Amino acid sequence: MKILVCLDGSEKSKKVLEKASQIAAGCQVNDLAVIHVYEPRLDPTSPSWGSRSHSLTDEDNAYMCRLREQEKEERQKYLQEAVKFFEEKSLKARAILKEGHPAHTIVSTATEEGSDMIVIGSRGLGGLKKVFLGSVSSAVIQEADNCTVAVVK
Repeated sequence: MKILVCLDGSEKSKKVLEKASQIAAGCQVNDLAVIHVYEPRLDPTSPSWGSRSHSLTDEDNAYMCRLREQEKEERQKYLQEAVKFFEEKSLKARAILKEGHPAHTIVSTATEEGSDMIVIGSRGLGGLKKVFLGSVSSAVIQEADNCTVAVVK
């Protein structure tokens, strides 16, 4: 069995880790992957940055790139802490850090990896919360045709 565990850095992620470890311990897991998908907030190469009336300087671009790399390093560290969590429970896991639209990227990664199950929190760091499920988990449920989705409340 292959399990893809989705984390976003929210408090809910701790519950997701715990539930995923329980599922993995109760099954014969061949592959346990922890994924974090982020949408870049600081992308100076994006057309939305700067304009004809105000463009970013080389110094601005360099600064933004440094901030973006720092953010990526923090996310990678967060994922490594999740891998360590599983190791402490005698489960081998690996980290996947991807950039893109979270729901689409999670589903496409699950398909590419041949995951049998996706474990995801019901709500995360989104600004506007849905009444029952967060928008990412809801979209994953709708889009994931080839595997089971376990939503942790």
